[in-house]
Amino acid sequence: MVAITLPDGSTQNYEAPVTPADVARQIGPGLAKAALAAKVNGEEWDLNRPVDRDAHLSLITARDPEAMELIRHDAAHVMAEAVKELYPETQVTIGPAIENGFYYDFARDAPFTPDDLEKIEARMREIVERDEPIQREEWDRQEAIRTFEAMGEHYKARIIAELPEDAPVTVYRQGGFVDLCRGPHLPSTGRLGKAFRLTKLAGAYWRGDSSNEMLQRVYGTAWVTERQLEDYLHMLEEAERRDHRRLGREMDLFHFQEEAPGAVFWHPKGWTLFNRLVDYMRRRQDAAGYDEISTPEVLDRSLWEASGHWETFGENMYTATTADERAFAIKPMNCPGGVQVFKQGITSYRDLPMRVAEFGKVHRYEPSGALHGLMRVRAFTQDDAHIYCTEAQMESECREVVDFILDVYKDFGFEDVHIKFSDRPDKRIGSDEIWDQLEGALKGALDAMGHDYAYNPGEGAFYGPKLEFVLRDALGRDWQCGTLQVDLNLPRRLDATYVGEDGESHYPVMLHRALFGSLERFIGILLEHYAGNLPLWLAPVQGVVATITSDANDYAETVRRACRERGLRVQSDLRNEKITYKVREHSHAKVPLILVAGRDEAAKGNVALRRLGGREQEILALNEALDTLAREAAPPA
Repeated sequence: MVAITLPDGSTQNYEAPVTPADVARQIGPGLAKAALAAKVNGEEWDLNRPVDRDAHLSLITARDPEAMELIRHDAAHVMAEAVKELYPETQVTIGPAIENGFYYDFARDAPFTPDDLEKIEARMREIVERDEPIQREEWDRQEAIRTFEAMGEHYKARIIAELPEDAPVTVYRQGGFVDLCRGPHLPSTGRLGKAFRLTKLAGAYWRGDSSNEMLQRVYGTAWVTERQLEDYLHMLEEAERRDHRRLGREMDLFHFQEEAPGAVFWHPKGWTLFNRLVDYMRRRQDAAGYDEISTPEVLDRSLWEASGHWETFGENMYTATTADERAFAIKPMNCPGGVQVFKQGITSYRDLPMRVAEFGKVHRYEPSGALHGLMRVRAFTQDDAHIYCTEAQMESECREVVDFILDVYKDFGFEDVHIKFSDRPDKRIGSDEIWDQLEGALKGALDAMGHDYAYNPGEGAFYGPKLEFVLRDALGRDWQCGTLQVDLNLPRRLDATYVGEDGESHYPVMLHRALFGSLERFIGILLEHYAGNLPLWLAPVQGVVATITSDANDYAETVRRACRERGLRVQSDLRNEKITYKVREHSHAKVPLILVAGRDEAAKGNVALRRLGGREQEILALNEALDTLAREAAPPA
């Protein structure tokens, strides 16, 4: 007898093992048709896999959040089947569902081409039309290895050989295609539907290890409905239009080159934008009671060993040994250097909290395949700050930082911000008692402020738990930017103390705080969020004075100088080109304002003001235009 308990609490008894599909049919034909898979005691389960013991069972339909991953997982398998039918010599390796889609890695001598993607996608649609049943089978381990080796699927045989001895070996059969997989899957290929698209090709190392052979990765996206697919593809097109690397070229902001992988070459306009962010943050930090410092970029190995970075972060650090055999590292983080400044002189509890900020350049090795424009670099600048406080001040300081971060994001147009709480990682320093105290203070601050937050288990820094602040941009994409970490470990390791009210030495609590995170990455996010149309106060070039005829050149220069005197970043364009050409060119470069000057404007002391994205122009007296634009260009207070 098998007792099946349903979500409504009712129980159905069966004389023999029963499949979720049988349960669905008993409930009703509508549910039987809608069911894609099941959950048995919380574990996802194939519809046709028997349940042979008492269990809680629920059915998964297209309306459930689990459906999306099931569909994407099956899309990967259908893609692999299509590839094997079209290119039988290809080996299939690993193909998971991922955010917004799926991929599969293939071993094949000839490279795939965009034309191949079209053929593979067309064959996938044929496989869906065939509506092939998808059947789960359990195989003997050694027999499975021999079978896949005989099929020429050597990677699958290697995967099986690496499984734990007691792990079951499950394969799924659809038509003539057999694939190693834990499952579960849809009941047939026809249930996948046709809301999928293959999107791109890439290289990938076997098992993600650069010492292994290179494979070919085919990416795709899959959704429950055609409308979801269309919306996603539209978002991809919009993301391509907003790509910060493309905008960086069009706006002449920065470039990268092979001689300095992962490091930015800032052009004058890009460096102006960078410094506007620094100026803004300096004003905000000064008002919030921070003092600014600067520490060396190269420090002796002994300091990194004492801090714990050498052991826990060493593989990401750039190191060198000098002629006198001293080992140094370029700093991957600003914290140890900042602690050295704190340690100079005797600090009293009366001096705390002490808030110290640094725009520190850091260097971290990232695999070349992970580099992505400004979003993933090896050299970047952090708007770092470290707050030294007593344990009694810890929670209130956390609350102030959270308020500060959220208020800053509002100035840049980010109102939709999510907070993630990350607790202790496996690789860490400090006792469990200290971690309990730090995690309690950080969660206590959020709870006291009434902020919702998500858990990110095991993702804290090696020295303390952290909060991550995730921004949602204009396309609905999430970007993790600011962080707040609470630390009692680093001050102990680096022997940083203050004199307490009792006259004894105590270790301070150290709050690590960044708001932009990486300035480079934040600029990339801003460019994509605004599609290059930056707020006027932030735009590197706020306006261009463009002449219609050469006899207005002198007046144009007068206008440009007057703008500069009012603090506006304005250039002039006196070229012998048509005004329509000039307007189009500067609009393409995302210049917010074009001040058109011709004979009539020069004679009357006016300017014709055109705004980026607008079709009309506004005729204003020069002084009126200057007053208006100076107000609009003022940075947030």
